[in-house]
Amino acid sequence: MWLRHCTIRAFIRRALWAKAGATGIFIPLRAHYHAFMCTWLSEKITCSPQGDLGGRQAEGPRMHVIHRLSNEIFCGIGRKIAEAEMDIAKAKSEGYLWGNGTGGTGTEGSSRKKFLAVIGVYTGFGSRLKRNTFRGSWMPRGDALKTLEEKGVVIRFVIGRSPNRGDSLDRNINEENRKTNDFLILESHEEAAEELPKKVKFFFSAAIEAWDAEFYVKIDDNINLDLAGLIEMLNVRRGSHGLYMGCMKSGAVVSEEEQQWYEPEWWKFGDSRTYFRHAAGSLFILSNNLARYININSASLQSYAHDDISVGSWMMGLNATYVDDDRLCCLSAVQEDGQCAYGGYSGDISSMQLQRIYQDYDLT
Repeated sequence: MWLRHCTIRAFIRRALWAKAGATGIFIPLRAHYHAFMCTWLSEKITCSPQGDLGGRQAEGPRMHVIHRLSNEIFCGIGRKIAEAEMDIAKAKSEGYLWGNGTGGTGTEGSSRKKFLAVIGVYTGFGSRLKRNTFRGSWMPRGDALKTLEEKGVVIRFVIGRSPNRGDSLDRNINEENRKTNDFLILESHEEAAEELPKKVKFFFSAAIEAWDAEFYVKIDDNINLDLAGLIEMLNVRRGSHGLYMGCMKSGAVVSEEEQQWYEPEWWKFGDSRTYFRHAAGSLFILSNNLARYININSASLQSYAHDDISVGSWMMGLNATYVDDDRLCCLSAVQEDGQCAYGGYSGDISSMQLQRIYQDYDLT
C-alpha cells in the first residue's frame, strides 16, 4: 500500500498545480494532494473489510479499525491544512486584484464604517512642540477632531514605541494621548532613527486594520496642510483603485557612506545609480487596495534606507496608477493660489473652515 501511496504522491506532485476560477488564485499543491489521498484511502479501506491492505493479511477487525481511524485523522488534518492554504492564497490575491472591493472580506469587512481618508502625521518623542503647533493650525482638536472623524476623515499622529519599553518616553506619549486622543501608536515598531525606514509598513498595516478608508495619507510633521484642499482632491477621486499619488521625483543614489541620504543597497539600482520615479516622502497617498497589499505582504517587502524609495519600489511591481500632482510638491501642501502655504493658519482652525469641509463634501 505505502509503495503505491508514494508512487501516486510523486505523480500528483508532478501533475497538479491548478488555477481556481476567474480570480487567478493558485491553489497550493497540498490542497489537491490531501483531497486526492483522502478519497483514494477511503476507497482502499472500504474495499478491504477484512483488513487486507496491499495484499498482506491483516490482524482481523482490530487492524481495520486502526487503519480507518488513522485515515480519518490524516484526512481531518489534511482538510484543515488545505482549507487554510486556500484561504491564505485568496487573501493574498485580494490584496492587489483591482476588481475586488476596498473593504475587508466577509461580513466583518462589509459592516465596517467607510471613511474617505486616514491621514497619518509622522512624529517622534521630541516633537511635542510641533504637535501642539499642528493642533493650533490646520489640524482640528478635541470635539472638532471627533466630528471630522464622524464625517469621514481620520487624523492621527503616528509614533512607535521606545527602544526601552515602558520608559518615560512611552509614558509621556501615553499621557499625551489620554488628553488628546489623536495618536496612532505602532506597538510593533521601535521609534529609533535606524528603524525609521520600516515605519511605513507598520503605519499602513495598522491604519488599514483600524479604519476602512478610500485613501491613506502619510505626511511628515514639517507640512502645513491645507486640509480642505486635500479633502477636495481626494473626494473627486473616490472609487480609485491602484492610486499612488504625490510629488513624483527621481534622483541620484548616494553610495558614499559618510554622506547624507546614504543608501546601503545602492548597488541594486544599476550602473547609472539613479532612483526610479517615486512620490516624495513628505506627503504621499495610497488607495485602499495598495495599502492593503502592503499590510498582507509586509513580511516579504524589501525596505530601503528611505521610506519613499521603499514604497516606490513596491509600487513598481504592481499595476499602480501614478498621479503626479504639483500641489503636493512643496514643503507645505496643498498650494494656495499658486503659492506654498508656508505661513499657515493663525490660531485654531476656524469653525467656519470646518463647516465648509462638513457642508461642501459628503465624506462618508
